[in-house]
Amino acid sequence: MRILHTGDWHLGRTLLGTDLLEHQAAFLRFLTDVVDERAVDLVVVAGDVYDRAIPPVPAVRLLSHALHELSRRAQVVVVPGNHDSAVRLGFGADLMTGRVRILASVDRLHEPILLADEHGPVAVYGIPFLAPDMVRQTLAPTPDTPLARSHQAVVGAAVDRIRSDLATRGVARSVVIAHAFVAGGAPSESEQDIRVGGVDRVAAATFADFSYVALGHLHGPQQVGESGRIQYAGSPLAFSFGERHQRKSVALVDLGQAGSVTVERIAAPVPRRLVDITTTMAELESGEHGGHADAWARVFVTDPAHPDRMVARVRERLPHALAVVHQPAVRRKETPVVVHPGADPVDVAADFVRFTTGAAATTDERGLLREAYEAARAMEVAR
Repeated sequence: MRILHTGDWHLGRTLLGTDLLEHQAAFLRFLTDVVDERAVDLVVVAGDVYDRAIPPVPAVRLLSHALHELSRRAQVVVVPGNHDSAVRLGFGADLMTGRVRILASVDRLHEPILLADEHGPVAVYGIPFLAPDMVRQTLAPTPDTPLARSHQAVVGAAVDRIRSDLATRGVARSVVIAHAFVAGGAPSESEQDIRVGGVDRVAAATFADFSYVALGHLHGPQQVGESGRIQYAGSPLAFSFGERHQRKSVALVDLGQAGSVTVERIAAPVPRRLVDITTTMAELESGEHGGHADAWARVFVTDPAHPDRMVARVRERLPHALAVVHQPAVRRKETPVVVHPGADPVDVAADFVRFTTGAAATTDERGLLREAYEAARAMEVAR
């Protein structure tokens, strides 16, 4: 059986205020092409389909279109992640008994989807994101003995239920889809903190003995452990500058007759590179960074004083600069200034200008500050 493992789409997310939906749509078209070209039998979406519990309407429409196109070509199985609302994403799941299945129910996570290929059946189980405080009672062995308040406890209990069910079926091959932070995986800065009691991880050994474990939550594509059977697909796009060096991909998994697993990483399309640029304004305007004009950039300007029209001048050279920060190369030693009750408010404001820009306020700037202060005083008197 050939499985395409993906997840962490985060439909509706932005990057420093930039809408990513067009690029997410391009990724989903890429997925459809992979399914066609590589004769995929099963598409697995391992959670965080949306970026928030109540997604924007365009994101909902995009998901609807994507599931329609993918399900025309392969079986599709989806589990909710910590960014999704399991109830909203799983609405109508009982009606989806054909080519799209959304496994959102905690009560029924031990009930697999049974698929088959020329080698026989494969049991596919889904573990949605399990918030310990929400499910420790539901997954407890008895109602009066709730599980410990930890991710390990609730995910372990879920896996125990799956193992018990699998043992009764006599099915040799199994796939578990789970949205969780499994120990051994490397996090990125853009994932939501899910710690409970200071701990957010689940031991990799929890998932031993399954043919393949398709994980979601961590945005960097990676293998967990040495067996190759536990994998994170990673996110399709970089959702922070901390992910700029990650090579985004999806996992193409071949599940053999006896449960053997071969994993191939297929690189995802890159809409724009992400770069960090540290420069002076003179270097930038000389054309030194012209090779990054097509990239999403985070720019740190190191001039001693805040350059005039800094953001506008940076974007003239780097039109896709998403963040522009004045970060002087040499930090000034500042002596605290005591503001006395009788101090001229314009002098106080001018001192703030000097502190933030590295240069004294000009005569024109002091004039603007004086006008603003006097206008504010007039409004106060008018009241």
